[in-house]
Amino acid sequence: MPSTAPVLPAALRACLPVAFGYVPLGVAFGLLLVDSGQPWWLAPLMGAVVYAGSAQFLAIGLLAAHAPLPDIFIATLLLNLRHVFFGFSMLARVPARGWRRLYLIFGLTDETWSLLSAAAPPAGVRRDAYDLAVTALDHAAWVGGCTLGAVAGGVLDVDTRGLDFALTALFLVLAVEQWHALHEPWPFLLAAAAGLLALALAPPAQFLLVALAFTLSGLLAVRRLRGWTPAT
Repeated sequence: MPSTAPVLPAALRACLPVAFGYVPLGVAFGLLLVDSGQPWWLAPLMGAVVYAGSAQFLAIGLLAAHAPLPDIFIATLLLNLRHVFFGFSMLARVPARGWRRLYLIFGLTDETWSLLSAAAPPAGVRRDAYDLAVTALDHAAWVGGCTLGAVAGGVLDVDTRGLDFALTALFLVLAVEQWHALHEPWPFLLAAAAGLLALALAPPAQFLLVALAFTLSGLLAVRRLRGWTPAT
């Protein structure tokens, strides 16, 4: 019999670390976008439709430089290709069809993937409903931050230096949660080694994709040798 346990409280508790990073980072994006001369409403629109923090920050400079839309599209696509790697590990948890499937694919950010892969939902909470709620709450936090920043940018003179460090701090928190969930150090050591190798061999523009390729290759090799499967 399906559980009737409330999904929203469990999802809210899980999303708090992400919200503490998304809201200030979204505020920074909104402030910078308005400061670059763009209309305020573009910030919440991009937060809702683009929903990619690094790509949105990149778009500020491209829009200010009057870059062609195809160039902006290609840059955004290349910057977010890493989500393909995340998606492979989530295929079994995505519905076979329907709007929920499309939304979960669209909303799979780095941080949402980390939350969904770090631990199972609490006892009595349906996994499909939990995944959808976590994804929607993370999305709402990002759009809310972008909106607040854009509105504030029109009436306040705010110094945003250092605010972008919120993204780095957020990744550190999520990495600690992954460490506690996995209880094994070798995936983190493998990822660090892959990053150093990519730093030495790859040009800066391709660093992330090369590092992810090295990491994926290492994980697949270890899985073949040890029969290890990632937690879902």
